[in-house]
Amino acid sequence: MGPSGTGKSTVIKHIVGLLKPTSGSVIVEGVHIEKADEDTLLEIRKKIGFAFQFGALFDSMNIYDNIAFPLQEHTKLDKKEIEKRVKEAVTMVGLNPKEVLHLFPHELSGGMQKRAAIARTIILKPDIILYDEPTSGLDPIASDLISRLIVKLQKELGTTSVVISHDIKESFKIADQMIMLYDGKVLADADPEFFKTTPNPVIRQFIDGISELVV
Repeated sequence: MGPSGTGKSTVIKHIVGLLKPTSGSVIVEGVHIEKADEDTLLEIRKKIGFAFQFGALFDSMNIYDNIAFPLQEHTKLDKKEIEKRVKEAVTMVGLNPKEVLHLFPHELSGGMQKRAAIARTIILKPDIILYDEPTSGLDPIASDLISRLIVKLQKELGTTSVVISHDIKESFKIADQMIMLYDGKVLADADPEFFKTTPNPVIRQFIDGISELVV
């Protein structure tokens, strides 16, 4: 977590190899991402699910086709097995397959779009899920649902979840470990309790929502 523009989304772009670091290393499952060739990167990316900030659902596809897309692109599963997995993924994120699969993204609420996007993210059963501002633009009730869903999926799927957020309340619901970025650097890396109690003025400003500049 951290203020806007401090490098949060840049971090997850490095994890999947969309950006290369100017110094240091990015290591995912023992692989140095900055040194990996395209074939190696492709194999790593198959193990990573990416939940985009605004869902990134295809407007021209209904929800079924959106969620089925990764299976159609990356597996040789038959139509029946794909349909089964799509329904399982939709159910896992708390949506009713009969009610939503025939609809298009614009026919869903913001919270439902996010859940549909997460269903697409988990359809390939990734080892790691990267969430970029998963509660951005949602009302408090929808934000809480998404936060609970992230924790639920982590437990049920056994995934590692990396959540980029500036939503303090929801971050505390989700996190086992928190890293705060400030001015492009790691300011603190600790458990949530540290962030709740630390007197560090920069962290307090961010956590408590104080608008005055820290001197």
